[in-house]
Amino acid sequence: MLRYFAQLRRFSSKKSDFSFITTPIFYVNAAPHIGHLYSAVIADAIHRFNGLLNDPSGASLFSTGTDEHGTKIQQAAAKHSVPVATYCQQISDQYRSLFRDFNVEHSRFIRTTDDDHAVAVQSFWKALEASGSIYSAQYSGWYCVPDETFLTDSQLKENDQGVKVSVDSGHPVEWTEERNFMFRLERHQADVLHWIKGCEDRVVPGKFQKILLDFLEEPLPDISISRPQARVSWGIEVPGDPTQSVYVWLDALVNYLTVAGYPHPEFGQRWPPTVQVLGKDILKFHGIYWPAFLIAAGLEPPRKLLVHSHWTVDNQKMSKSKLNVVDPNERASLYTHEGLRFFLLREGVAHSDGNYSDTKVMRILNAELADTFGNLLSRCCGKALNPEGIVPTMNPEVFNELGKLEITKKMLDLLHALPEKCLSHYRNFNFYLVVDSVIQVLHATNNFFETTAPWKLKAPEQRDQLNTILALTMEVLRQTGIIMQPIVPQLSGKLLDKLSVSRHRRLWLDLHGQFDRKQRSLAEIDAVLFRRIVPPKVEEVKAPKAKKVKKRN
Repeated sequence: MLRYFAQLRRFSSKKSDFSFITTPIFYVNAAPHIGHLYSAVIADAIHRFNGLLNDPSGASLFSTGTDEHGTKIQQAAAKHSVPVATYCQQISDQYRSLFRDFNVEHSRFIRTTDDDHAVAVQSFWKALEASGSIYSAQYSGWYCVPDETFLTDSQLKENDQGVKVSVDSGHPVEWTEERNFMFRLERHQADVLHWIKGCEDRVVPGKFQKILLDFLEEPLPDISISRPQARVSWGIEVPGDPTQSVYVWLDALVNYLTVAGYPHPEFGQRWPPTVQVLGKDILKFHGIYWPAFLIAAGLEPPRKLLVHSHWTVDNQKMSKSKLNVVDPNERASLYTHEGLRFFLLREGVAHSDGNYSDTKVMRILNAELADTFGNLLSRCCGKALNPEGIVPTMNPEVFNELGKLEITKKMLDLLHALPEKCLSHYRNFNFYLVVDSVIQVLHATNNFFETTAPWKLKAPEQRDQLNTILALTMEVLRQTGIIMQPIVPQLSGKLLDKLSVSRHRRLWLDLHGQFDRKQRSLAEIDAVLFRRIVPPKVEEVKAPKAKKVKKRN
């Protein structure tokens, strides 16, 4: 028992400053939707936050990409009447383009059709084989083509038409009998359990860790890890047996090793992943099969799994049949890429499904990005209040007087607590709470601005008071701009550019210490951070007038 895990404890005891963040790789059987984008922007926000902390090693890796092998891909290509390789290239390019447009700054976009990935998969297979974890057997069972997996009787039900389908996905299954290579999953069950229990928050949120522990209460059956080439020709050949191709899920999971440089010896400097971001529908593959494969091969499993829930649309499950799949590019034409990215991170919570609604998107973006965040900057930079176009200095005496006002005390107290509060929220992947905290400070600052009424301070002797109010407000904007960079990098960058904040002074450590008191000129760029969204006019469609029919005599 725990035969493999003992050798891994020495890896776990090593402290590493290296950050390796992954998304799942996305199956190219269809175009990307907001669920795929959500995984990517979560991982990107984590990656950017790590960069803000100014890790001394400066080393980080962030991977995403596309999963391009398997039966579903063969069928999708045939349906579109194009060669499989061409089809994969077209859909993969859509994902690459989507992530570029939404400022997802990945280090590697991997495709399972990449040459180095085929090398990694075959090397990993040989490692599993060498450990005695693979054997050949005649296999029969219910196979679900859309889900690319065999299912047990307990995972099946009959739908309204009397057809056997998957309980989880509702996809139909077919009885399949074939000779496959099998993986000894039960042999590694205790090791997987030890891995999960070895860290209180190995899998977050906790509800998903409990789901995995429930799975592990019963003996795990061995699983098929190959398919006959005659049935699944679009895949990676099993080493030493050209009649078999590697099971698509084993192939796909190895992508994380490929990115780290496996099987070259230096890959260990980047392994294991720090945080692996995934949707709840693939929890079993990443939380049980993946660590079992790694342990069998003598490798350390990931440090943490961050599991997120799905998105409904107007409180209905998103599906092609309901014609309610949200295309991120299409919606970004109205809400902007930055706006839609903000909405997903602001509204999404990992433990529960989020609900997408055009009405909600518009309300949140207008209220928070345009009115609360953007309007404050515009007012500070306007010619009426700031004719010199500067970030002014504070007058200490005026600052002390303003500090006696209750509204100023509230603003400064919230601002003082903001960095530590947001640091905790980021580390717990609660992006919505980061936004909540920032918006609370901005609301208090807007109230401070309204109460002190700087537009009334027109006399020359009131100049110090005006400048101090502007300086305080701009300091709040500077700090909130730094904090919001992982969530809205483009908008935050524009704000900090406008305030002439040096690109070398935008790290987390720049939030601490004294306020930035140096006077400087504002950059000569537009001060409008985010324009209010105006819904497109829906033209009234009038029914055509009925034509008069002349009566024949």
